[in-house]
This record gives sequence, C-alpha cells and structure tokens, in this order.
Amino acid sequence: MADRLKGRTAIVTGAGRGIGRAIALALADEGANVVVNDFGVAVDGTQPSEGPAKDVADEIKAAGGNAVHNFDTVATVEGGERIVKTALDSFGRLDILVNVAGILRDRMIFNMTEEEWDAVIAVHLKGHYCTTKPASVLMRQQRYGRIINFSSGSGLNGSSGQANYGAAKAGIAGFTRVVARDLGRYGVTCNCVSPGAATRMTESVPEATRQLRTRSGIQTGQARTSALLSMRDPEYVAPMVVFLCTDEAWNINGKIFAVSGGSVALLQEEVPMRTVVKDGMWSVDELRELVPMRLMSGLPNPAPPPADLDIPGRPARAAAQG
Repeated sequence: MADRLKGRTAIVTGAGRGIGRAIALALADEGANVVVNDFGVAVDGTQPSEGPAKDVADEIKAAGGNAVHNFDTVATVEGGERIVKTALDSFGRLDILVNVAGILRDRMIFNMTEEEWDAVIAVHLKGHYCTTKPASVLMRQQRYGRIINFSSGSGLNGSSGQANYGAAKAGIAGFTRVVARDLGRYGVTCNCVSPGAATRMTESVPEATRQLRTRSGIQTGQARTSALLSMRDPEYVAPMVVFLCTDEAWNINGKIFAVSGGSVALLQEEVPMRTVVKDGMWSVDELRELVPMRLMSGLPNPAPPPADLDIPGRPARAAAQG
C-alpha cells in the first residue's frame, strides 16, 4: 500500500465484479475510502442482488481498508443521488467517481427492440449522467475532483450487434470531453478509459458474433486473442485508473485512454483526416468525382457486401475482388 490516495473518498459503480471490482480494490490499496456500488444484476440487467457489492466491500475491510457497499441503480437520478449520499454519510466527502456500471442487450439493429435500446442507454449513458451530476456539484464546491468514465471500442470503432451499447459508449466519450471543459476551471478532471479485458460481458458475446467481427476485421483473430489471454485480467486496467485519480494527474483532462494488458494508449482526438476545399458550394458531380478519389482512397469499408450481391454503382472489378 502506497497511500497515494489516503484520505480521499471514491465511488466505483459496477464494482461488484470484473473491472469495477479490480478498480475498487486498487483504490482501497492506495488508501482511499471506497463506496462499492453494484446493483448486482446479470449481464442483461436483470436479477438484482446486493451480494456482489457487499462481498467486495467486505474483502476491502478484511484487508484493512475502508469501504461500504451500495445497492442503488445508476439508471435513475434518484439512484445516482443516493450513491453520492452514501459517500457523504459514510466518509464525509467525495473526491473520486469511477463510472464502470454497464449491461449488454446485444442484437442486430434490424431485430433490436425499443426496450433493449432503452435499457442499455439508461445504464451506460444516462447512468454516467445520474452519478456525475450530483458528484460534480460537490467537486465544484470543494475545487477538487477526479471523474473517470468508461467507453469501449464498440463505441469508438463499432462492433456488430451492439448499436445500443456502441451508441452509449460513443456518447460517453463525448460526455467526457464536455464535462472536462465544464469542470476543469474548478480543479476537477474528467477522463475516460476504453478497456480491453476478459469479463462477464465479453464472455457473453455469442460465438457467431465473434466470428462475424473477426471476418470484418473488427476484432483480433483466434491466435492473437489466445496470445493475449494471460494479460486480459481486469486487474490490468486498474493501475491507469488509479493514476488518473492521483494528484500527479492534475493536468490530464478530457482524454481517452485505451488500456488492455500491458498496453496504455492515448487515443487521438477526432480531427479532420482529409479535406477538399473550394471557394463556393460543391456540386454533386464534383463530389462524385473527388470524394472517392481524394477523401476515401485506401480506406476500407468495415463491412463490405459479398461479391455475389448485386450492388448498384459497384464496378464489376470490385465485385470480382469481393
């Protein structure tokens, strides 16, 4: 224990299992008081249970740390406020908020129900708002705070069958950048992690979906995946989160980091990649000529149609190449 966070109080949502649990334990190991929040649900958000949060809080206390468990959902404003109140009631302050809680309801967009869409958006995207709003009020007043959000490659790059999850995770990246600007002047930072780790959520992805993503180049093949399995434990994500919570990270704000195994990468912010400019309005004929040649040259379609599908406008040579 290095006590880098001694005297600080942290909330970690979704801390009953996986990445959230690893982060809660790591924060406690650095001396932080930890509110272990978890609604205790299955991967799809059903069957709530108080057990996972309580188990992790008990584990922290058994190791000599300070922790309390909280069973509220992040998907409602009232739940978020109660989570923050738990920190104040238990430890008198709040310094760190780590938003990990999430669920999956994977379905191809043409089969996805409104309920499946709403449930995932509520826990991930709205859930970040429901906890960050009350936490930000306190952090602004005390002129100090660390907020760590969790995005995903599904939102930053796209994954088949995850329109709801990907939309929420992309929204969280944008949310992070805006909150960083809202709170930075008050000494509060807001950053985001896109993790790569083996968890209940990754294990729940159907094999057919995995194969589709591999064929599309969206995720690594089996050989590459097998080589990385030994470094895919959730614990590998925790150290970067802890660092972003320390005083030394005071000037890191509004950034997104990809963290997986032994790799920590700062992701490039979205800026123009290629540009065509003219003095006046473009015509459709001009764009028809320039967009494929200047803007799209060398860039692959992430999900190209099969060669035997009749696609209007596709050259015969391109169809033959598949």
